Amino acid sequence: MQHLKFGDRVTVVPVVHGSGDFAVEIRRLMLSEDFDCLAVPLPEQFQAQVEQAITQLPQVAAVWQAEQPRWAPDQWTPDQDEEDEEPSIRNATYVPIDPCQPVIAALRIALQEHMPRRFIDADVERFLPIATTLPDPYAVKKLQSGHFAAATIPVLGELKHPQIQLRAQVMAKRLRELAQSHQKVLALCSYAEWLPLKRAWNAETVLNEEPAGSSEPVESAEVAASSLTFLLGELPYVTGLYEQARYDLDDDENLSVDGIKQLLLRCREAYREEYQRQARPITPKLLSTYFRYVRNLALTERRLTPDLYTLIIAAQQIFGDQFAITLAEQAREYPFASMGETRNQLSMGIDRGRLPGGEVVRFKSRLPGHPVMWRTCQLQTRPPKVDQQKWKTRWNPYTQCSWPPEDNAIERFRSHVKDHALQLLGNDLARIEKFSTSLKDGLDIRETLRNWHTGDLYVREMPPVRGGLDCVLMLFDSPADPRDYPWRITWHAEHEDESTLSFFATDFSQEMVGPGIAQGQYGGAMFLFPPRSIPDIWENPRFDFVDTMEERLLVAACHYSKEKHIAVLSDRPPGIAWKKLAQRKSKKLIHVPMKRFSQQTIQQLRMFHVLNGQEVRSYAAHFIRKS
Repeated sequence: MQHLKFGDRVTVVPVVHGSGDFAVEIRRLMLSEDFDCLAVPLPEQFQAQVEQAITQLPQVAAVWQAEQPRWAPDQWTPDQDEEDEEPSIRNATYVPIDPCQPVIAALRIALQEHMPRRFIDADVERFLPIATTLPDPYAVKKLQSGHFAAATIPVLGELKHPQIQLRAQVMAKRLRELAQSHQKVLALCSYAEWLPLKRAWNAETVLNEEPAGSSEPVESAEVAASSLTFLLGELPYVTGLYEQARYDLDDDENLSVDGIKQLLLRCREAYREEYQRQARPITPKLLSTYFRYVRNLALTERRLTPDLYTLIIAAQQIFGDQFAITLAEQAREYPFASMGETRNQLSMGIDRGRLPGGEVVRFKSRLPGHPVMWRTCQLQTRPPKVDQQKWKTRWNPYTQCSWPPEDNAIERFRSHVKDHALQLLGNDLARIEKFSTSLKDGLDIRETLRNWHTGDLYVREMPPVRGGLDCVLMLFDSPADPRDYPWRITWHAEHEDESTLSFFATDFSQEMVGPGIAQGQYGGAMFLFPPRSIPDIWENPRFDFVDTMEERLLVAACHYSKEKHIAVLSDRPPGIAWKKLAQRKSKKLIHVPMKRFSQQTIQQLRMFHVLNGQEVRSYAAHFIRKS
């Protein structure tokens, strides 16, 4: 800690602005040592408004001051700066009243402890923010502030900008004044200001006249909830967790990581609430895979904790676009923000801000954190309700067709289920006998172990399976509620590689995803392959003697199947009643457990799209997305 000491009475701790980990570290430092004065790197004229805004936390605000223009609008010259291309937009500097900002957290503690506070920065005419690339602030949990600062010395650049030197001299002068009236002073600064401040302290340069700053008034306002992502250093949701932990007196030492986990769990709940049956199953195993992927992505960017872009990219690739959109929406939710936006609130964007009066200014932070790099991510969102209603009114019920990629996927899965059923049928016909001269189709381990005391070996013989399978039943939701699946239809194959398909599904008209594109979900389906022309089973009075939709599919399968066996994919095996229905037509059901297949794959196969004409296939891929 000696490198943080400026003389016997002043301790200068560099911090990473906008870091919740450093805010927790500064709190630990202030509560573990007996400081009698706090000095922060802000101009003195900001003190009243900043401290007043801190008392309003957890409502997030911003304190700003407009800069005086360098020239009048009618004094344009060809060699003006690029920054001055928009003479109507003024510059302004602001202080984010962020609970995870180390300087704000320190002032908050000092106010509660009635500790003297001093704003020691120079009030320059045009403030120059300097962001420094540093190691991930999460490392301060193990290294603490002293060792973290020592580790950054070799990578800190030599900043010789005149304004930085001037501000360092002003702060060094005021720290010397504080050292004469206080026994133990804690001063905070950024890593960009730390070494220039140390050199100015050691040089003991006499500053005759301090710079004259802007004469504009310092103002403050609450920040709109939709703008908090641009103001806060941490994610708004994680910032809310810090504030909630403070209110509940809970442990917040590791919220920078645990908060991400809580965000994902909350996102999973919101995703299930919004998409319900269409939502992918977000299992603990899948979440574990997601967090490993996020860790690896963060490490490739030389970070210990992920940023929002990393979280969204990983969610898009593992859970799909809709979960990634839900994650982005939940990440910007701040539970303590005011409901709705008013004219008295401040709105922020990328380097821009709209003041409560409506004026747009170019914003510069007085407490700049890590350099921010904005990156884009392509996500397919749900269309607005007004567009869905417009597409629904233009729907032509006489030109409906399917989407070929989904047809190919479900046909491949049908073949897969058929192969499983034939394999199970062969297992039922297997014969086990004592080994004599040939191993036949292999050693039967179970029977051999059962007769281990006799010393005999038993082998298995698999006789050839006679016949085949031309009908597969898939019961995704059984027992199914008829109110959930009002659409029941029989589709005929367009070509010889498709099955004749009868199914019951959700009402596709309630989920329009594009012009002439709707989305439904299978509840159950019957596949006949090779395809053949059959009447619509839902209107055929021959099958009216059964009560449920699953039984109607079953009796139709028994009626139209030309083979003896029928494959049934479902969660539970067919009951006695279903087997008796099959026996009426001399059929036998082969149950294929659904747990043999990936639940995520089945969930995706259940979702299908209905197109309003074959011409829609040319652009359907642009709108179709999986939940």
